[in-house]
Amino acid sequence: MVEHNTGTREEWLSARLKLLEGEKELTRRSDELAQERRQLPWVKVEKRYQFDTEKGRESLADLFRGRSQLMVYHFMFGPDFKAGCPTCSSIADGFNGVTVHLANHDVMFWAISKAPLEKLLAYERRMQWTFPWASAANTDFNSDYAVSFTEAQQHNGLDYNFKHEPPYSPQAAAQSGSLQWRQGEEAGEGVEQILANMSGVDVPAYHRERPGISAFAFEDGIVYHTYSSYARGVDSIWAMYPWFDRAPLGRNESGVWWKRHDEYDKR
Repeated sequence: MVEHNTGTREEWLSARLKLLEGEKELTRRSDELAQERRQLPWVKVEKRYQFDTEKGRESLADLFRGRSQLMVYHFMFGPDFKAGCPTCSSIADGFNGVTVHLANHDVMFWAISKAPLEKLLAYERRMQWTFPWASAANTDFNSDYAVSFTEAQQHNGLDYNFKHEPPYSPQAAAQSGSLQWRQGEEAGEGVEQILANMSGVDVPAYHRERPGISAFAFEDGIVYHTYSSYARGVDSIWAMYPWFDRAPLGRNESGVWWKRHDEYDKR
């Protein structure tokens, strides 16, 4: 149990009102940053990407499904993965209920991964997800948007989260911000080893896939890239953490505690 203060209702209310001012300031700053995101220049997408979907081969423009905006979650599921990244999976558990609201407010949502479509659809059925999921197995999309890398890139140093990483080592990759890394936990295994094992690959293969979010706009027949965010920039859509941040013990973490939702003991 963490240390905590106790007090009267009056003391609580006084402290809560002080905290409220900080929360309001954070909300105002968040609104300002949202406006700054919308002011980023739009960049025309020149390549004719073709994705594998349940409807067959489809272009990036096709994925808009008649909307003017498209949001993509870059889900870590590489070609050799036996299952989707458990961290991405916990994030994706929040997508089902949201996508219908986005779609009815002119925003189409897709998850996109490098694994073949049949792997994605089998995992989707296991997880009981209903959001759209496309495979980028036969296109440069994941490479161009800096979420999938080759072994050569990894060992020569790669660019992720808008900065250059040194040649590969587990420590360098994790400390880049791709994961919140802690070494030597759980019988000598670091976080990457645990997550790699859960994904059915070795640590280097796990690190060749990275998480991210990208936004696109469709105007006058042209697709534009408008925004991308990576690493801890994805935290804001990880639905469980805003709840933990308001819980009495906070995140209260030590290593990888989360599992896929069908792997917890039933209680």
